[in-house]
Amino acid sequence: MKTSEESNARRFVWANGLQNVGDQLVSGKTVLPWLFHAAGVPGFFTGLLVPLRESGSMLPQAALTPWVTTHAGRKRLWVLGSLGQAACAAVIALAAWLADAALLGVLVVLALAGLAIFRALCSITGKDVQGRTISKGARGEVTGRAARLGGAATLITGVVLAVLGDVPRWGLALLLAVGAATWLIAGGIFRGVEEPIPDEDVEAQGLNKSWWKDTWELYRGDEKFRRFVNVRALLLVSALSTSFIVVLSRDAGQAMLSGLAGFVLASGLSNLLGGRLSGVWSDRSSRTVMAAGAAGASAVLLALVACAWWAPASLNAWVMPLGFFLVNLAHTAIRVARKTYVVDMAGGDKRTQYVGAANTMMGVVLLIVGGISAVIALAGPAPALLFLAAIGLLGAWRARGLDNVSRGNV
Repeated sequence: MKTSEESNARRFVWANGLQNVGDQLVSGKTVLPWLFHAAGVPGFFTGLLVPLRESGSMLPQAALTPWVTTHAGRKRLWVLGSLGQAACAAVIALAAWLADAALLGVLVVLALAGLAIFRALCSITGKDVQGRTISKGARGEVTGRAARLGGAATLITGVVLAVLGDVPRWGLALLLAVGAATWLIAGGIFRGVEEPIPDEDVEAQGLNKSWWKDTWELYRGDEKFRRFVNVRALLLVSALSTSFIVVLSRDAGQAMLSGLAGFVLASGLSNLLGGRLSGVWSDRSSRTVMAAGAAGASAVLLALVACAWWAPASLNAWVMPLGFFLVNLAHTAIRVARKTYVVDMAGGDKRTQYVGAANTMMGVVLLIVGGISAVIALAGPAPALLFLAAIGLLGAWRARGLDNVSRGNV
């Protein structure tokens, strides 16, 4: 890398790594449900956390894309998105300290929805800035380093939580406040990125009111984009299965992991170990990493279901936590690879359009697949995991058929 590109890469790693830490500390999968249980929040609000956080950060992207592309410099929009997430996380931390029961649920859900929208802005602009400032062949490594940094910080947090034991309400509020601070610092770091500004006049535009029509037309008319979206939809196996692993573990007669610290530790360790390797591998062939991650996650799910049915409880005590970690590891690899693939697949505003449209469609797909798996889970966690494993195996096969847009060949 050139000197300026190395500086940009460092800032990109630190800013995105800190954003990853914020994601883990203000998590709708671990910390917030734990807070809701401690504060007596009705279960209805707990059920809204993951759909709001995941879909809310994807659905607005196609509508935001025209407005984003009218800004010659995208760096400041990423900073705006990071500061917006910091403000929303601060509201959640304050609510965790002062509110209880249903009021806490309402405040957190509303703030989390706002946080998701600002995250959507960072998602669109971050990949575009990366494409402008980091050369093809190094982007996956940079994304992987950011994941590894976030994983290391999260791992340290998990160790601290394990040492402290049961975390009181004020401790959870403090943890959420630290998450807000990570986004604030990330915005300050990202401001220093040296972004080349295209010398072109762009007519100002607002939000795209026909965002779904335009997204659907892109999906229908662009075969390369359509194949990527189809594969990405099938890769949800790693994103949706972890909560069912927890339930399966309880059904098998074993506690999943010891308290909040265990979940944070597993998530952080998977990011720490998977970030660099998957990043380097993704620069060679991101489609191969997606395929391997989906196949690996599916194989683990099948093994976990088999152990729950036939293995003794003493074996499940080790197998279930290990499986939870391995699926999270596969999810880290898939996430790094798909981000690398979409950045390498196109350039300029076409890249921004691809990112926004793909994430918007995935927001819809996430709700649909999540709803189907939730209905199947009425029969128990095992059928839901078998359904997701089947999707993952299909995704692994389809990922191998994608064009190799990376610099290397595998």
